[in-house]
Amino acid sequence: MRIELTRFRVREGARAKVDEWMAFLNANQDAVRETLEPEEMYVETIFHEVVDGVDYLYWYSVQGENGQSVDHSEHWLDKHHVVFWQECIDETFPGEDLTTRVHMSPRRVEAAMRPRGD
Repeated sequence: MRIELTRFRVREGARAKVDEWMAFLNANQDAVRETLEPEEMYVETIFHEVVDGVDYLYWYSVQGENGQSVDHSEHWLDKHHVVFWQECIDETFPGEDLTTRVHMSPRRVEAAMRPRGD
């Protein structure tokens, strides 16, 4: 199981597009959930922060080891995700992975997240 928190800088002027995408994701939770299983994505949460007038998005995820990458997905929502990423995430500032220091969850929750047969 991988636990990640990564910060990405939003392109200047893309805030409205980010807000539109987040509203779209919230309004289309059934489609979002369809994409999670192939990715072995157990938890995915997106946070927003503004620092010195610059927008950042933080992706928190708990994911299995063998999940499909969004780049290889044929799901319509993932294709829109890739377009969003290209339009809104500032690739001149590489994503910054925060370091996990402690992870705490009940064993029953971790067991429920493992793929069947593990």
